[in-house]
Order: sequence, then structure tokens, then C-alpha cells
Amino acid sequence: MVGRIDKRLAELRITLPDPPTPKGNYSPYVQTGNLVFLAGQLPGDDVMFIGRVGDTRSAEQAQIGARQCALNLLAQLRKACSGDLDRVVRCVKVTGWVQAIPEFTGHPAVVNGASDLFVEVFGEAGKHARAAVGAPSLPRGALVEVEAVFEIR
Repeated sequence: MVGRIDKRLAELRITLPDPPTPKGNYSPYVQTGNLVFLAGQLPGDDVMFIGRVGDTRSAEQAQIGARQCALNLLAQLRKACSGDLDRVVRCVKVTGWVQAIPEFTGHPAVVNGASDLFVEVFGEAGKHARAAVGAPSLPRGALVEVEAVFEIR
């Protein structure tokens, strides 16, 4: 039986990727009580998502990268929920880091790429507290990295 959130993903024409494998000594998610803490996700190894906003890449490219990070987060969340995203009660907190030149100040607009996706998928339950931060570098040269905390039942 296809759940409500799977139907919503299909309506949005979204296919979640396979959950990325950790590239270090950490867990991609940790559940404590009814909270799932998702480790930071990168947008992938596509060359479009490598570089620095304001130097080699645009804020728009980074926003697309943040959306890809959110898709990777949802893939990890689905795994944490044993395949059933209908268990999600709400998105609690999102933190995004944007690799950018010091003069760049549009970090919130970039991280909206992730935030907007969560609201598209979960509606009001996708709204969350958030931090959007600039960084001089990120793992593997990524434009953006996003982590999230979700409440599940």
C-alpha cells in the first residue's frame, strides 16, 4: 500500500535517491525517543555542486544543491522510518552551510532550496526552525551541506 507521503512525492514527480553511504566513522541518522537526527548531507559529486558561491558558482546553483541535499536527507529519513514516511510528524530543525566568498550574504535564500522541499512534501508539518550559515570550505568542495531533525511516531 502506498502511503500519503509517497503519493505526494509522486504528485511532485520526485524520486528519492538511494541513501548515500557514510564516508566516515558516523551514522547517517540517530533516533532518540521520537526524534531522528539526520547527519549532514552533501548534494552529491556532480561537478555543478562543487565550488564557492560568488566565485565559481551562483546562489541559484547552490539553491539547487540544497534541494538535492534535502532529497538525500529524505532518503535517509525513509530508511530511519523503515520505509514509511507517513511516520513523520514534523520537521523540527534544519541547518545549512553554504561555501561562499566572505562578501556573500544570501545564505538563507540558498538554504530555502531544502526548506521549500520539506514544505512541498510535508505541508505545514515541513515548516521548521533553521540556521543558514556561511563556510569557507565544505567536505569534498561541496557548495552546500544540510542536516535536519525530524519528529516521528
